[in-house]
Amino acid sequence: MSLRALWIISRENGENVSTFSRRFSTVEHRAKKLAGSAYVAVPEENTVLQLLLTELGLTESDKSYVALRDDCLHCRRSPALELRVDGPGKRTLWPVLAISQGPLILACLPLVDAPPEPRPPLANLLSVSQGLTLLAGLETYLLGSGSKLDSEGLSSRLAMLPSVLLQICPLGTPLDVPPLGAPATPIVPTPAGNQKQPSWKTGLHRGRAMVNVALIETVRSMQYGNQSRQDLWDVYGTVTCKCEVEGVLPNVMVTLTLPPNGSPLQDILVHPCVTSLDSSILTASSVDNCDGSAFSGPYKFPFSPPLETFRLCSYTSQVPVPPILGSYQLKEEENQLHVSVILKLHESVKNSFEYCEAHLPFFNRVQMSVVDVRVSAGQLDVSKEKNLLVWSLGQKFPKSREVTMEGKISFFGPTPGPTDPLYSDLTAYVKLHFKVPDMTLSGCCVDQHSVQVYSSAKPRIVTSRELQSKEYFIWNSTGTAPVSSGQMML
Repeated sequence: MSLRALWIISRENGENVSTFSRRFSTVEHRAKKLAGSAYVAVPEENTVLQLLLTELGLTESDKSYVALRDDCLHCRRSPALELRVDGPGKRTLWPVLAISQGPLILACLPLVDAPPEPRPPLANLLSVSQGLTLLAGLETYLLGSGSKLDSEGLSSRLAMLPSVLLQICPLGTPLDVPPLGAPATPIVPTPAGNQKQPSWKTGLHRGRAMVNVALIETVRSMQYGNQSRQDLWDVYGTVTCKCEVEGVLPNVMVTLTLPPNGSPLQDILVHPCVTSLDSSILTASSVDNCDGSAFSGPYKFPFSPPLETFRLCSYTSQVPVPPILGSYQLKEEENQLHVSVILKLHESVKNSFEYCEAHLPFFNRVQMSVVDVRVSAGQLDVSKEKNLLVWSLGQKFPKSREVTMEGKISFFGPTPGPTDPLYSDLTAYVKLHFKVPDMTLSGCCVDQHSVQVYSSAKPRIVTSRELQSKEYFIWNSTGTAPVSSGQMML
């Protein structure tokens, strides 16, 4: 893998300034020969800076539509961005990799060792994953691993970066990466002990060895409160691993288990580091009708871990009901809105939240003036400037597992609220934000004792799981709402 160019952008004091850039002429010469007549040169630094910030949505924040970024013909795919150097429909730089952390944006343009047309899939490009690994290593080197930003240390490390790059990335080719000719999936799994610490990755682990496995399930829901519209919900799970050992990385086996009555996991995707897998694990799909004979576990994933934190696998799951059932009624009389909300926590859900909030925005209306709303539990915060009610339910529902909100809201004054052409008349919603620790909706879990580590170091095993919401909407049953006839896709 080689780099055509590297950029580091500082975002301090609300301004975006190019702090460091480096181009590699020898790699650029190879890119020109590979692309032939389709070759696109890397433009000047100021042009790249403007195009990159536009693509990331960090410029012209006062405009809701920017043609170079938002037109229908442009499909943004992160983290491999496409920079159109000559405007819409013209020549592009691809793939420009970018990561943002703290005050810095790190970006690079790797050399794609393939013809530009037809554009190869990202999954087939080894240079993309290696480029992101290099950016992540440079990020750790510049910002450190501490929780607080060291401004003086950052300045000194930026000053040293040219000499550091000369050592770790001579002539645009990072050291300690597999050669370009190596197959993406070797026939014989490579032993973990052969992995070397890359020269750009600092901060070797010191202390007791540890294997951390985190299972996170995300639930989405669209509830309409109307028999003519079908409520929708889905669950998406991810298992993330981090192996912290000193020296040789061990081989690890992680096992996912389901309760006896649990639905089989579907749409399972695994990281390339998984060395072997039962083919029946990969056959269950949410697109096909499940006949009940799908593999229901336990799901065993043996792997040789990479050096960084990685996503071991992801899956979807079909659950009979969403965790919180809601009803929202909004009626208008003159300048007043009558609000009624009922939220009920399902009996299968653990009544212990890290946080739980219900947001009620009111779009396309003048400024909120009088709020006479009562809640049966929790606390209500009013943001009149944003026409927003925030109902904080705390960490527990009452014993009845049901909470209510009732009241009236008046709108007066010349100041308009948020505007959106979709939310006209009584088109409105309640959006829930919550997180439940030590629980998953599917019942899937990783038992601490089921994680096997084949190493003499005897690392400490840490497992965790949690359920969190994403795009969890309860629409006003007395108004219109956007309805999808198909299945929700994550």
